[in-house]
Amino acid sequence: MTDVTIKRALLSVSDKSGLVELGSALAAHGVELVSTGGTAAALREAGLAVRDISELTGFPEMMDGRVKTLHPKVHGGLLAVRDDAAHAAAMAEHAIGAIDLVVVNLYPFTATVAKGAERDEVIENIDIGGPSMVRSAAKNHRYVTIVTDPADYAALAEAMDRSGGATTLDFRKAMAAKAFAATAAYDAAIAQWFALTDQQHHFPATLLGASKLVSALRYGENPHQSAALYVPAQGSGVSGLPQARQLQGKELSYNNYNDANAALELMAEFGTDQPAVVIVKHANPCGVAVAATPLAAWQAALACDSVSAFGGIVALNRPLDGPTAEAICEIFTEVVVAPGADETARAVFARKKNLRLLLIDSLPEAKRSGLITVPIIGGLLVQDRDNGILTEDMLKVVTKRQPTAQELADCRFAWTVAKHVKSNAIVYAREGVTAGIGAGQMNRRDSARIAAVKAQEAAETHGWDIPRTVGSAVASDAFFPFADGLLAAVEAGATAVIQPGGSIRDDEVIAAADAAGIAMVFTGMRHFRH
Repeated sequence: MTDVTIKRALLSVSDKSGLVELGSALAAHGVELVSTGGTAAALREAGLAVRDISELTGFPEMMDGRVKTLHPKVHGGLLAVRDDAAHAAAMAEHAIGAIDLVVVNLYPFTATVAKGAERDEVIENIDIGGPSMVRSAAKNHRYVTIVTDPADYAALAEAMDRSGGATTLDFRKAMAAKAFAATAAYDAAIAQWFALTDQQHHFPATLLGASKLVSALRYGENPHQSAALYVPAQGSGVSGLPQARQLQGKELSYNNYNDANAALELMAEFGTDQPAVVIVKHANPCGVAVAATPLAAWQAALACDSVSAFGGIVALNRPLDGPTAEAICEIFTEVVVAPGADETARAVFARKKNLRLLLIDSLPEAKRSGLITVPIIGGLLVQDRDNGILTEDMLKVVTKRQPTAQELADCRFAWTVAKHVKSNAIVYAREGVTAGIGAGQMNRRDSARIAAVKAQEAAETHGWDIPRTVGSAVASDAFFPFADGLLAAVEAGATAVIQPGGSIRDDEVIAAADAAGIAMVFTGMRHFRH
């Protein structure tokens, strides 16, 4: 059997978008419509003839609608193997009619959780009958068509039009695969909710999750690697790059997404209080600044390391204006992410056909919770997202000299940036601008020296008398295991240091800071990022 003519359809949907149009298309093919509750009411209101599920089963909907489709006359009509003599005899004996099409989408469980509903309401939005019908129909796809997504209604109608009211086996197979994925994702969301609301266990015994494909990407980190973009199947409640509006430019690559996400994560730390610009290259910030205007912030961030900024990713926390767009377009930039762009800015970027301009609705919450997963051979590492935020009461001055108000502000700015730099991370900053960034080295001293070299190169490029590391604050993402890293920072001109502390040689490092006459603050918090 290949084509199956649809004579009877069971419709029971939570999301009623496109329902009336589909019902009309089915009725045009002479399909008998059987439905439940609100779905039946919506179809009748549109003037369509509908048979109640209770008429089919001989039992009323009961227990507040909890029991309506869990009945042999429903599931027998779905699961029967039509060309099996025993199945056909059972159907005849018990007056079970075949159901050829099931159109079901499930109670809005994730949306109910997302709106902060009380536990009882969340529980009531766990669908039982819906997934049961979906699975029965999908299992028996040789004979039954299952549709779970309103986006597929048009395809169903077209398939029936082409085949005189029937569907092909290939169509039913495709819909069955999608249906099983839908119920798997739904159950995963429910299981995760139970796990995360159980305060006795931070990590669930079984880690579940489902994602749906957004698009295939051109390739992964390298051309010989395949890649794709997915989003949580039941939604995450967080808006990021997959939800951004791309106004122009080529499709984003795997590396574009990865780097732009790093820029957006760091930008989230600054909020919207003051214009800020983040420039990222290969997932590391190479220039960060806050200033009075977006243009001033761009110019200051770029000056930190204009060599690395070439071909980079730019994120802003304010809508783009024309002057800022003009300045950004003076160098080759892969992607710009911003919460809006005026008409002048859009016209400027339009001249750069390959530059991707992404508009986001808002910045993500820097303090949001979540789990980070990393595959390893034979397993999966899972940890909390690093949402640690430095507070005033965490700061402990450990040197004889107290930092000035400006030095303390620079320390906090450098610390925020260092949180998003690959370890070992060293960040010099002065007056809301990064002066030098050292990332990903195998020892902290080399990161301090590399950052200082970059600052010296920037001074030579821009004709400054001294590099911006002179009079700067320096942040280290983890403690200095030896005094050599701190001394490299002192040699670069830093006058204040912020670091977690906790080394067995803290006394030695503090003594070196005191001998150099600089101030040092401990945070008690580390920000490794590997």
